[in-house]
Formats: sequence, structure tokens, C-alpha cells
Amino acid sequence: LNSINYVLNTCGQLSKIGGGVAVNLSKLRARHESIKGIENCSSGVLPVAKLLEDVFSYVNQLGQRPGAGVAYLNVFHWDIEEFLDTKKINASEKARLQTLSIGLIIPNQFMSLAQRNEKMHVFAPHTVYQALGEHLDDLDMEARYEELVNHPDIKKRELDPRKLLIQIARMQFESGYPYIVFKGNANAAHALKDMGQIKMSNLCTEIFQLQETSTIHDYGEKDIIRRDISCNLGSLNIANVMEEKAIAQSVFAGMDALTSVSDKSQIKNAPGVKKANDELHAVGLGVMNLHGYLAKQNIPYESDEAKQFVRTFFMMMNYYSILRSMEIAKERGETFKDFEKSTYACGEYFERYLKTDYAPSSKRVLTLFEGMTIPTPNDWDELKQKVATHGLYHAYRLAIAPTQSIGYIQNATPSVAPIIDVIERRTYGDSTTYYPMPYLSVENFFAYKSAYHMNMFKVIDLVAEIQEHIDQGISTTLYVDSNTSTKDLARYYIYAHQKGLKALYYTRTKNLAFEECVSCSV
Repeated sequence: LNSINYVLNTCGQLSKIGGGVAVNLSKLRARHESIKGIENCSSGVLPVAKLLEDVFSYVNQLGQRPGAGVAYLNVFHWDIEEFLDTKKINASEKARLQTLSIGLIIPNQFMSLAQRNEKMHVFAPHTVYQALGEHLDDLDMEARYEELVNHPDIKKRELDPRKLLIQIARMQFESGYPYIVFKGNANAAHALKDMGQIKMSNLCTEIFQLQETSTIHDYGEKDIIRRDISCNLGSLNIANVMEEKAIAQSVFAGMDALTSVSDKSQIKNAPGVKKANDELHAVGLGVMNLHGYLAKQNIPYESDEAKQFVRTFFMMMNYYSILRSMEIAKERGETFKDFEKSTYACGEYFERYLKTDYAPSSKRVLTLFEGMTIPTPNDWDELKQKVATHGLYHAYRLAIAPTQSIGYIQNATPSVAPIIDVIERRTYGDSTTYYPMPYLSVENFFAYKSAYHMNMFKVIDLVAEIQEHIDQGISTTLYVDSNTSTKDLARYYIYAHQKGLKALYYTRTKNLAFEECVSCSV
């Protein structure tokens, strides 16, 4: 109860200053678990989720906008089905979460069981802790799953993982939720894996950082505060960067700006967040306007040329963000805490860049980078040596957020996502605003293909090319229409996991029966 109240208070404090907040509920007892040895006392995760929803509704940022939060739950938690049902349209008011977002933490073991069509077990987390002295959410499920299944003192029951995938898909069709975090993929690519574990993501599924659990004692006793997650976000406009021939300069400016934000942040009422910010200096530099820039160049979003462009662009963004972080560490004589435990320090992180030249093979794409220096494997080798000598200031550097609203201000398409319509209509209060896509002309009209008409496997392929160079994550939305089945959507989940994506954000659905002609919509 101490920890629950601490989390509720911290969520309120963060919401007060405009923060979007994520909470992992996976350590909570399941419904009907024992409390103080008395069976059937626990109410499970739902009541705490309802409390979080009320906190975010109450702390509404001076009435300007509602607070926003997401609750995550591990897919092996006993209450998983009840948690999913909170987004059913026909759920009772008592069981439904109206404004709180939900997300699932999916370890590799779940995907393996679904692929092999084997039964899965969900576990009562308190019995796991009593039997092993470890929390369910902290376990490596690939290594420990059979141990949990065979342990006589751990309460468990069987589910069909394929049916659960279909249930997840059905919920996404109804509500857009849950978000999906592929925990195994996130940790496999984690440069700080020897320092801590990635357990969940944030409100928009682009932040992936190590997370530790604080110990909250009774009033008057000193708490043990450990590192939570801090995200300071900013985005570059790809079209502006490319047209100014200024990838290095833009990344340097973005890293400097976000470093300043991190240095000046003092969130004392969220001590775990403050500790992480002070020790890790995490930032999340992202981008917007990918589809806009590709359309301006008449490059189809689903094409091989688009993949070649992002492969080179984001490799360069990664290179220059590491270079600037190294320079800041050198200037200040300071690295993020425990840098020596990271794969940056030992050089493992750089191996793929020493073996592969990420310059585009297409002459057309190569022309886009004229006037800019594309780092070679030799450049990466030199950077590796500099990082080993001077370290890095930032534990985390890159994260690609959705950028929907700021994209409109920038006359940019959102993030790295494809557009929804050539002309988008947004309603704010009593007014309706129309946004034609940037650079829209007769010449590039057909390069602006709607996401709802795209092959989602090709969209995932493009995001996977980008993800290889992003140390955190990418807010990735799936776009489906009324002809898409739940099995099709489940296949997208499986494919995204196989391609190494760390998370999936919303699923957006379009009813083709009501599709109107874009040319007649204004």
C-alpha cells in the first residue's frame, strides 16, 4: 500500500507539470490472492488502474487539458484477461477504463508459445514472489518459464496464446488499445543491459530505458529511491535537414537543446525520475516529416528507395548523436553513471557499423545526400575509439515520438508514419481545421498514398530499417480497414516482433463503407 500511494502521488505531481505518465502494474497481486496469509483478499490490478484514471482526470493541468497516463501489465499476469476487458465497448462502468490508456508487456516466451501453438500459463505474481523471492515482472521468462510452470507452490492456470492474440486484436479493433511492448526485443538491443532491465515503455511507446523499483517504507522511515524513467523529447524536420544539407549541425543543435533541458530539470516531487535524470542524462531526439520529404522527392513510402533513404539517414543521425554526446562528455569531464558497464564502453555496440557500409546503393537516393558526409566503417571505428577514451554524456539519445500536433505547426507529416489522408480534418472545440499535406501538388499527389491503402508488412519493414539505428524506440501505429480480420492483425504483431520492433502504438481502423473522396472533402 505504501508503494501504491507513492505511485499515485508521483503520477499526480508529474501530471501537474504537464507530464504524460506510464505505470507498470505487473507487481500487483492478482485478484483473489492472499494478503497477510488470508486467501481471496486481493482485488487485483483493476482497482489501482481506476485510481490512476481518477488521478489523471483530477490533475488536469489547470483545466487546460486532461492528464494522460498509461497502465502496463505483463501478459503472464493472472489478471491479463480482465485487464484487456477494461477497453470493451460494452463493459460496465465499474469494469471499464474510459480515459486511462493500457499496454501489454510481451516477453519473447509468449510469442514462442503462440508460434508453436502450445498452451501458456499465467501466474499469480504474489505466489511467484513467495516461492522464488523474485517478482514475476523481473524474471527472464525464456529462461525461467518452465521453472514457474513446474513449481508446486506457484498458482497458475492455462490459456491459449493464439486465442489471446486474437482477443488483443479484437480489443484493438474496438478501441485502438492495448499498446504492445516487445520486452525481449527491447532488452536484446539495450546498450545498458548490464546496468538494468527495460520493463515497459512510456505513454507513446518510444521511450525504452532501464527501470528500477524503489522501496517505500512507513511514514518517518527513509525510503530507498531508485532510478525511474525520464524522457526529454525533441524532433527534427527531415525535409528542412535534408534541404539545408545539415544533418550533423541539426543533430548537434538538437542534442545541445535537449541536454540543456535535462540539465535544468529538477523534478523534486518525483524523486525516482530526478535520480534517473541526474545520473543518466537521457534525452530522446526524434524526427518528423518522413512521408512529406519522400513525397516531395516522388519516392513511394513502400519502395526500396524509401528503405535505402532511412537506412542512411538514421545511421547518420545515430553517428552524429553519439559524436556530440562524446564531445559533451569530453568537454565536461563527465559521463553518465556506470558508462563503463555499457556496450558503448567495450565497443560491442559499434560492431555492426564496422562490418556494414550503410551508404545507399541507389544513385537517386545517393544524390539526396550530396553535400553531406556519410560516415563510413572507418569513421565508425574512429568514433568507437573516441567513445572508449572519453565516454558518453547521455545513456539514451534517440527516440521517435508521434509528433501529431507539432507536425501541423511545422507543416510536416507526423513522425516517420505514413499519412492518413491527403487532406486531414481536425476538430478543435467548435471549429474545424483542414490540413493539406506539405508540398502537395499535382506532381506528387500519388506519392501521398494513405496508410489505410498501404501494405502493413511493408510499413513494418520500413520502421524496422529505422529501428536498427535508434537506441530507444519508435512510436509505430498500425492502420487497418474494415476488411482486415483479427487474424490479419495478429499476423502484423508476429511480423513486427520478428522484425525487431520494440513496440506497437495504437491500431487505427477505417470503415471503408463510409470512405469519402478526398478531392470532394473540402
